[in-house]
Amino acid sequence: MASRVTVIGAGIFGLACAWECMRRGAQVRVIEAERVGAGSSGGTVGALAPHAPENWNAKKQMQLDALLAAEGWWAGIAQAGGVDPGYARTGRIQPVGPATPDRLRARIAAAAEVWPAPFRMALTETPEGLLLPVSDSGLYLTDTLSARLSPRRACAALAAAIRAKDGEIEEGAGQQSPDRVESPAIWAAGAAGLAALSIDLGRSMGNGVKGQSALLAHAAPDAPQVFAEGLHIVPHADGTVAIGSTSERDFIDATETDTQLDPLIERARTLCPALADAPIIDRWAGIRPRAASRAPLLGPWPGRPGHFVANGGFKIGFAMAPVIAALMADLVLEATDRIPADFRLK
Repeated sequence: MASRVTVIGAGIFGLACAWECMRRGAQVRVIEAERVGAGSSGGTVGALAPHAPENWNAKKQMQLDALLAAEGWWAGIAQAGGVDPGYARTGRIQPVGPATPDRLRARIAAAAEVWPAPFRMALTETPEGLLLPVSDSGLYLTDTLSARLSPRRACAALAAAIRAKDGEIEEGAGQQSPDRVESPAIWAAGAAGLAALSIDLGRSMGNGVKGQSALLAHAAPDAPQVFAEGLHIVPHADGTVAIGSTSERDFIDATETDTQLDPLIERARTLCPALADAPIIDRWAGIRPRAASRAPLLGPWPGRPGHFVANGGFKIGFAMAPVIAALMADLVLEATDRIPADFRLK
């Protein structure tokens, strides 16, 4: 078993892997180019929502396992470091279109088969919550499995837990080279890491996709999140509501918000009239790592013994973090490879 691990990147994958390795007894050093949560993990949305339960497969089961583990996992992190990640299993509401109730009944039945009790989906005309979307049919699909957290608070909570257990986090270290990093090392360096991996392997392993989101001042901390028309509307514990996000393959400035964000905010106000006059208190933009397969990209770095990659996880990084961290700790510390074929770096 390795007794010391280096982790490159202090986003959700890097911090989660570092925490899991520490929890199993390893000494950990995290090296971050800028600051904790500087990349896509410093966003605002934080929706932890399950895949559709139809056509169940191993990838969906893994995400379900992660969602089920999240409550206890984040509670342990909060206790260790004293920082609240803003996690709560508050559920989700989706307005139903006039032509879809019959199709959704099959989805509800599928959820009852693959989700453990008490987590269920249901159709209702009277959803609960202080942030209700407009529904042209008068019907809503609800689920009790979805949860939310604050991405920024979650990264801060992980960093605090790591430091409280005598782990080291070096911020502002700049970009790292595998030729100069002590092994074993886990590379969780986001979009920049995907670019470096692509150069090293001589083929495209993915790319960065720009996302933009916003925070509105509206207190509904216990309300279910809303998902409608591809838009996430997520109430947080601190009296804010997150709106997001865009997915932009082509962009000029990676970290500046622009006119593509404004229509999302207006759509959210239209969907949820309670947000009509809510002030905008933050706008965010950043680059999210999207592996070529869109799934997480995990495993040994080809041609570099002792170096491992944990990247990708486009839009699902926070939801998958507990399971990804366990898979990587198994691989790096125990030489036990449980990585699913769909996630494996080849």
